[in-house]
Amino acid sequence: MKIAIFGQAFNAQTQEAFVVIWHYLNNKKDVTVCIISEFNNIIQENKPHNFPDSQVTNTLDSSFNLLISIGGDGTILRAITYVHDKNIPVIGVNTGRLGFLATIQSQAIIPALDAIFANSYKISERHLLTIQTTPQNDAFNTLNFALNEIAISRKNTTSMITVETQLNNEYLTTYWSDGLIISTPTGSTGYSLSCGGPVITPDTNSLIITPIAPHNLSARPLVIKDTTTIQLKVDGREDYFLVSLDSRIATLSNDTIITIKKADFTIKMIELLEESFLDTLRKKLLWGEDKRN
Repeated sequence: MKIAIFGQAFNAQTQEAFVVIWHYLNNKKDVTVCIISEFNNIIQENKPHNFPDSQVTNTLDSSFNLLISIGGDGTILRAITYVHDKNIPVIGVNTGRLGFLATIQSQAIIPALDAIFANSYKISERHLLTIQTTPQNDAFNTLNFALNEIAISRKNTTSMITVETQLNNEYLTTYWSDGLIISTPTGSTGYSLSCGGPVITPDTNSLIITPIAPHNLSARPLVIKDTTTIQLKVDGREDYFLVSLDSRIATLSNDTIITIKKADFTIKMIELLEESFLDTLRKKLLWGEDKRN
């Protein structure tokens, strides 16, 4: 079995989780552990004296059986850029705060790994979005996909922008707002939720269009089929605007036409058998915590 480990920090919480995982895996027979080089560089800068070294890899290929992400949901969003379409299952150990994707708490690492090695888990297929631009932008040559959302927002201005929106070549509306979010079901608990969008279960075949602070109060989030092709055209007082794919940001000019579709591959998230999205949702959003209940 070949396992990769990724993180974006090496603070006390991450280090504690990493040490538990590293010792567990290195005591297993026929297991090869590789640290993704980006994470290894952070470890080398911050590791204590006599901290053990590990094998390092720059990329992932189909020989890997698992990717362990140590951090929060943002770390998983970064980790999937290494996974891409290679069908490597991903599991997240949560050393951050909230965590709809990174669901394994630090104190439950060993039981979770025991379950994985016993094949006592399920796979949650998560759909992604892809983006194309006309004219083509080099920023999206390879990492042109997002697990949570693709967001359009204003740049270098406090003025609103307009986002002309078409669905399957049919005009929908022109949003007059600070921006627009196109979200997957996975991303429905992220930026879209903060802007008033609905929560959608991960197995739903839908996308969400959520305006960011719209000027028109009648502009509301819209749920559409995930087979829809979305085309966007931005205008505003400034000549440029921002596009973010999860946490990766690029600047585009107002003459750019953006086309967004569902990607032709998925990310496989590992879930333990006793876990469920509804259970995570209830815990993270504190549903039922009202004292009247």
